[in-house]
Amino acid sequence: MAPTVSTNPLRDPRDRRLPRLPDASALVVFGATGDLARKKLIPAVYDLANRGLLPPGFVLLGFARRDWSDDDFAQFARESAEKGARTPFREEVWDRLASSVRFVQGAFDDDAAFDRLVSTLEELESSHGIAGNAAFYLSVPPSAFPVVLKQMQRTNLAAKGASGWRRVVIEKPFGHDIASARELNALVDDVFTPSGVYRIDHYLGKETVQNLFALRFANTLFEPIWNSQFVDSVQITMAEDVGIGTRAGFYDETGAARDVLQNHLLQLLALTAMEEPVSFSAETIRTEKIKVLRAVSLPDDLDRYAVRGQYEQGWLAGERVAGYLDEKDIPADSHTETYAAVRFGIETRRWAGVPFYLRTGKRLPRRVTEIAIVFKKAPHLPFDQTDTAELGNNQLVIRVQPDEGVTLKFGSKVPGSAMEVRDVAMDFLFGEAFTEALPEAYERLILDVLLGDATLFPNNAEVEESWRIIDPLEEHWASTTPHRYRAGSWGPAAADDMLGADGRRWRRP
Repeated sequence: MAPTVSTNPLRDPRDRRLPRLPDASALVVFGATGDLARKKLIPAVYDLANRGLLPPGFVLLGFARRDWSDDDFAQFARESAEKGARTPFREEVWDRLASSVRFVQGAFDDDAAFDRLVSTLEELESSHGIAGNAAFYLSVPPSAFPVVLKQMQRTNLAAKGASGWRRVVIEKPFGHDIASARELNALVDDVFTPSGVYRIDHYLGKETVQNLFALRFANTLFEPIWNSQFVDSVQITMAEDVGIGTRAGFYDETGAARDVLQNHLLQLLALTAMEEPVSFSAETIRTEKIKVLRAVSLPDDLDRYAVRGQYEQGWLAGERVAGYLDEKDIPADSHTETYAAVRFGIETRRWAGVPFYLRTGKRLPRRVTEIAIVFKKAPHLPFDQTDTAELGNNQLVIRVQPDEGVTLKFGSKVPGSAMEVRDVAMDFLFGEAFTEALPEAYERLILDVLLGDATLFPNNAEVEESWRIIDPLEEHWASTTPHRYRAGSWGPAAADDMLGADGRRWRRP
């Protein structure tokens, strides 16, 4: 008689106090010695271990060119975790993790190296009980995607019939236009099953972005006015105070629109404008986001409502910084934009007539990402004009980073004998409302990959729809010269004129 399988009567699957733990598995990081692995991936893995969210059979397996042993990679991982981890570094946690760190040396076009990788995973099945479960993180340049994927296909690493599960994580950019995106999608789908592909956009892993779901759909306060009857406009801003750093080669070929607008900002737009899903499953949320992206319209006058800029030398935090053309390895005649601002429309019943203004730029005054819902002014104010001279539009601002939280801006009477109404703000800060520190985005996303939860990962259709929106902008800009703006300013004057033509102005974060 077969043994009776019993379940823990004290564990209810609805109980959110008990964390979800992945199956015993390996996280294989291609390009394991690069900046992304050192600064983000390895610290995130350590933080997950420190929070008790990794299974006992978890293995971190690095693959890179350096002639390292397992101990060399373990030392590199330790230094990365000590420097970049969000949670306190604890020796006992590291000792448990270090015992499951492995390294395979080789180039991406080295058949023997991939054969060794296959052998190593097979050994781990018996030594750590990973049962064929492996997630492959492509922390490599986009040009290396095809060769890595073809090696995985050759060695059967991603075989659809393999024991356990096999998943692949792909970092942006997902192509450089719709044609290359479709080519990459076809290659990935030829190697992995669609359910095993995770295109990572780290912005979707941020708690404040996910809080959009709770803000809109768990409350009755906001959703009734989340439409064109009450909303005047929406502004989505991603500003960076840094320059291009060591990314000159990549950035000069990419530019701000392809680097940020096509993925981060359009994803934020889709989450802001989507209808309520029937459930919080990956498929239903993706369906609602795709509906929004398919409804996005470009302005008729791209010269006025699609502005790009390039920073010149200026001052930031009391220091003089070089202009883009003076950055190392940037051609003196480069027309690559470091700033992009566009007005989009969404042709749905909910959002018809509401402009969505998106902007991103480097060398702006401060690092900030926010979504600002700007409401219409009251149709009739029983006040003299002087009473409300300092009253602006009501605003609901979701701060994605830094100072994560929500601000509600509304009018209030100034104490005194006169009737004077002025803007005031009501603030909610994650750091003050909750005792638990916010997890880093890569923590959430790596854990979701290991759990097989694809809710926060764009699929093929979302990527291609995003390129459908961006490609006409790139074609229009190809024959133009970007406007200049001083480093430390909020962008070119043309971007202010864009909103000024509509009788609006940018919100100052």
